[in-house]
Amino acid sequence: MQKIKFITLLLAIVLVGCSEANKTKTIKIAHGLDVNHSVHKAMVEMGKDLEKRSGGKMKLQIYPSQQLGSERECLELLQIGSLDMTKVSVGVMENFAPKMKVFGVPFLFRDRQHSFDVLDGPTGKEILDDGEQYWLKGLGYYDAGSRSFYTKDTPINTPSDLKGLKVRVMESVTAMEMVKALGGSATPISWGELYTSLQQGVVDGAENNPPSFYLSRHYEVCKYYSLDEHTVLPDVLVVGTQTWNQLTPQEQTWLKESVDKSVTYQRTLWAEAEAEALHEVEKAGVTIIRPDKTLFQDKVASIYEGYESDPVISSLIKQIIATK
Repeated sequence: MQKIKFITLLLAIVLVGCSEANKTKTIKIAHGLDVNHSVHKAMVEMGKDLEKRSGGKMKLQIYPSQQLGSERECLELLQIGSLDMTKVSVGVMENFAPKMKVFGVPFLFRDRQHSFDVLDGPTGKEILDDGEQYWLKGLGYYDAGSRSFYTKDTPINTPSDLKGLKVRVMESVTAMEMVKALGGSATPISWGELYTSLQQGVVDGAENNPPSFYLSRHYEVCKYYSLDEHTVLPDVLVVGTQTWNQLTPQEQTWLKESVDKSVTYQRTLWAEAEAEALHEVEKAGVTIIRPDKTLFQDKVASIYEGYESDPVISSLIKQIIATK
């Protein structure tokens, strides 16, 4: 009888162990964009790859369209362990990881390839790692193109056209400094509230990349898009350190490899989406303006001078400019 009880107990322990071993670990990831956006599509592919790579032991559960809050709120959820991963703009991330501020410096990159060389190199990794001390571990950069101004009633051909205009920016000190240097009035408003704010005249315009301008339908209100391409603000894939530290080394490897693969995929999607967005907004009646960028570059020279007293950001600016 005792032997039977022992065998039964042993079987129960083995079954529990097998159950735990076969248990799928679900990573909850949230973002604020539309499901048609390249970011969401890349995350869907990331989830498929992660499930395949881990043999079904890990999977992603995606919450799009600000279902779990704004970008800032999602970062705060990561810090307390209530959410595992998110995608945020570096403009928002700079409030949590100070080195990210460097991306807000206007006209810093020579072209798209230069930005990729920086992001995928040692300087990009140094900046990505800065959030870890604030419980936010960066895993990779998605492409978010270049940001440009779009307005309701005033075409922006030169910086002087921004004078007196209220321009929506993210909650980013560097973004506010840039708009101010160009003569506009920077107004931080959450992305989810922007369409209504444009309709009601709370702001006269905003600045963002072509796919965001198109998918948000802001082109229904703003009929001028000036491609000054003042900043390159990539998106960052971030995992909370609470979540990361609970993963085994093997699980961490699976997740990082799936992120890396999704980064390559997203950048391809982005290039296609950017071309489509410009075509569609122009077809919808938006006037596309290609201004002389040097006029804008000259106006923001003071921002570079302002960072000379900040040894960290000044050093990063020099590293980025020196990257071949």
